[in-house]
Amino acid sequence: MHDQTPVQIAWVTKDLDATENALTSILGAKKWIRVPDVHFGPDTCSYRGKPADFTAHISFSYAGDTQLELIAPLTGDSVYTEFLDRAGPGLHHICVEVDDVEKAIGSAEVVQRGIMPGGMEFAYVSAETAGVPY
Repeated sequence: MHDQTPVQIAWVTKDLDATENALTSILGAKKWIRVPDVHFGPDTCSYRGKPADFTAHISFSYAGDTQLELIAPLTGDSVYTEFLDRAGPGLHHICVEVDDVEKAIGSAEVVQRGIMPGGMEFAYVSAETAGVPY
């Protein structure tokens, strides 16, 4: 496990307005920036080992130095729709930055991964296989 501070905490939601209002009240988030209709396509993203094709509305804010991310899935299958179907809206992931993504993944099961515009690589690993309590 990495000895570092999370840089992002993210929630999956069906209602950006309600979740923004709740986290503003609870965590003191000031301004939310919405990015509508973000497309994760098969050229840059995979889901459970297969090319992904989904869209989501995403909203960002900060609580201190920690980025807050809200994800509202719209179309296609993803870790976000899977989470909503299984658990409903709620806390989805905590992000840490690493220098070597492959080394950080280790033997954990990769559930979804991709490259964001600008070249930032991301990977969601199974909490269970990564040894993270959930």
